[in-house]
Amino acid sequence: MSPIRYKQLDVFAARHGGGNPLGVVIDADGWSDERMQRFAHWTNLVETTFLMPAHAEGADYRARIFTPTKEIPFAGHPTIGSAHAALDAGLVTPDAAGIIWQECGAGVLPIRVEKAGKARELFVQSPRARIVGDASCAGETLSAVLYGVKLGALAPACVEGGRRWWVAEFADETALRGWRPDHAAIRALALATDTLGLCVFARSAEGLAVRAFPAGVGIVEDPASGAANGLIAAYVAARDTSGTLTKGYVVSQGREVGHDARIIIRIDGEAVWVGGCTNTIVDGHVDWTDA
Repeated sequence: MSPIRYKQLDVFAARHGGGNPLGVVIDADGWSDERMQRFAHWTNLVETTFLMPAHAEGADYRARIFTPTKEIPFAGHPTIGSAHAALDAGLVTPDAAGIIWQECGAGVLPIRVEKAGKARELFVQSPRARIVGDASCAGETLSAVLYGVKLGALAPACVEGGRRWWVAEFADETALRGWRPDHAAIRALALATDTLGLCVFARSAEGLAVRAFPAGVGIVEDPASGAANGLIAAYVAARDTSGTLTKGYVVSQGREVGHDARIIIRIDGEAVWVGGCTNTIVDGHVDWTDA
């Protein structure tokens, strides 16, 4: 039996160790659902992905995404990291337009490949997002979370596209970075509104500073959130149509939890592209059985 290749990656990292970790099993064809879930539970990473031949027409390969407790259809950093691993493993070559096509639970997604080597940047076109509610939909639960916060120009909203989050703009970057949220209140908001939780952002010199609190899935604070930043970008594009962020910007995320993520957002009409660099930290093989 051929060795099963495995990589552990640092996705959206401005420096080594600054991004979001991801485990990728390259040769997962033939793995059962139970085997993948057991391995993802063992890695204890926020997500672990498993690459295999595509089922859908037009896809170059398929990626399945598992948290330690369940499979999910889509998330940003597992999508970018899986594409990085697939390229490095020789599973796929970009087409003439520099695009590869990755199948996942959210469908077949285009991923744009730019630059090469350690400077390579990958961009996924986020699933189409829409604003599905305002602060009135959350009632006192959102008010409790944001009590005492001076908000920015854009009103809080619930945004859906692959995942569902509450988003809110702070008036000041310093206040955002120093904020000490009530995590129990965020969890109550997530459970009451069937969302992952709350993303907050403030305008910065490069674009946005972002913090994400996915209390709905038991995570205190996420260091680098691809899918969430895609939703924020769609929200900004819809609500701030004449502002400086309408074509794209750079996100800083994770410093408050000891990381340093750099996420690049590009907005092309209704299409939002989320991307950045990925570093391979561990490159080896898996010895894992069903026994």
